[in-house]
Amino acid sequence: MYAVIETGGKQYRVTPGETVEIETLPGDVGAEVEFGRVLAVFDGDQVKSGTAAGEARVKGTITEHGRGDKTIVFKFKRKKQYKRTIGHRQNFTRVQITEIV
Repeated sequence: MYAVIETGGKQYRVTPGETVEIETLPGDVGAEVEFGRVLAVFDGDQVKSGTAAGEARVKGTITEHGRGDKTIVFKFKRKKQYKRTIGHRQNFTRVQITEIV
């Protein structure tokens, strides 16, 4: 059994027991989280999507808050003596999926 959820403007395929890194969520480590925006639920041969999947809920537990690896953004214009280096680290929340209801 697995589900497709949307959070933080991105879609994730999740199964119970799986750990997922998603966009930062408010809450402390160990707090329960419920994802209400469920796009589809797949249970064996049965597929629920649309309004039927909207009734489903995905529950999880926050296990960690952190920051991802640094991404380097380098801008360069030749013959103009222009070079610019910028770094970026994206915040994330690691969630352990407990159940799909």
